[in-house]
Amino acid sequence: MSLKFDTSFQPAYGEAVTVASGVQRITAPNPSPFTFHGTNSYLIGSDSLAVIDPGPDDASHLQTLLGAIAGRPVSHIFVSHTHRDHSPLASRLKAETGAIVVAEGPHRPARPLRIGETNPLDASADTEFMPDIALAHGAVVDGDGWSIRGVFTPGHTANHLAFALEGRRVLFSADHVMAWSTSIVAPPDGAMADYMASLDVLLERDDRLFLPGHGGPVGAPHAFMRGLKAHRKMRERAILERIRKGDRTIKAMVAAIYRDTDPRLHGAAGLSVLAHLEDLVTRGTVSTDGNPSIDGIYLPA
Repeated sequence: MSLKFDTSFQPAYGEAVTVASGVQRITAPNPSPFTFHGTNSYLIGSDSLAVIDPGPDDASHLQTLLGAIAGRPVSHIFVSHTHRDHSPLASRLKAETGAIVVAEGPHRPARPLRIGETNPLDASADTEFMPDIALAHGAVVDGDGWSIRGVFTPGHTANHLAFALEGRRVLFSADHVMAWSTSIVAPPDGAMADYMASLDVLLERDDRLFLPGHGGPVGAPHAFMRGLKAHRKMRERAILERIRKGDRTIKAMVAAIYRDTDPRLHGAAGLSVLAHLEDLVTRGTVSTDGNPSIDGIYLPA
């Protein structure tokens, strides 16, 4: 199935944009090759609010959020995962509103670091974050006119949660499914096997609209996720083909497979290839000496 990305998003910095009944989106001014135009924060409700993904520790974004909140009570702050473009502002927003912070849990890697391995994503992790409530998969938080269900979707990070707006068939998909790009899956923070399994979890749901952590909405989520699965399988086949043709290193594979990709993203692409290789080695399709690593040598099994 073909996968078409939508990059037509307009961020409307400094404004609250209505994206569904009782839901407003506010985009933080933190554009980058990894965040697109910036991180989307969402306000849920009318008289008493919830905030989803307050975003980076940015004073202007905090003031925009408080302006849109307009003095109304905020009962809960939901955090999808602990990357620094999503979670750090939670503490300052909590101090301003007294809201309860809800997330799956603190930051953690998908697997332990191996001997001699360093985590290239350490700088992007909000290791100081700690929720007031750890929300389990399927658990529901009720608010004033809204209910939000946690949907555990590890892959991009080990603690990634999507949030379903009960009775509305709307899912806040954070960084797991985005209309503008594929999600970065980078070990040791993320794991490709987890990511693919989480796509299957979402495919079993009947949501009609995804509101992601970056970029615009996904209006036909099931078709789009089937395209994402096909895309990841195509990438896996491309990696296997490069190995069969004699590429032995991730650097060589990235140079061939991502030759049309922004060079600033090649480091992330290498980690994505590593995520695929970890899965392929576990499945016995590819071999390497010891554990898969970014500098490893890879051979057909």
